Amino acid sequence: MKYILSILLLTFSLASCKKDYQCTCSKVYNNSIGNNTRDFSVKTIRDNEKNADAKCKNDNSSGSDSLGNYNIACVIDC
Repeated sequence: MKYILSILLLTFSLASCKKDYQCTCSKVYNNSIGNNTRDFSVKTIRDNEKNADAKCKNDNSSGSDSLGNYNIACVIDC
């Protein structure tokens, strides 16, 4: 029983371990010329993988500016 409890405790501590994840966002323009992708931002998020992914994807958005309509897509780099 102690063996199982030790494994569960170790698994839980590793799962909640925080480390640095790199979140990269790209800005994709959809206009008459076609799709044009530009690097938009890169930031470091220190958290567990699940929370870092959620925080990164929270930066997804869309809009328009003088170059046309765009989408900003953010992903955790592996």
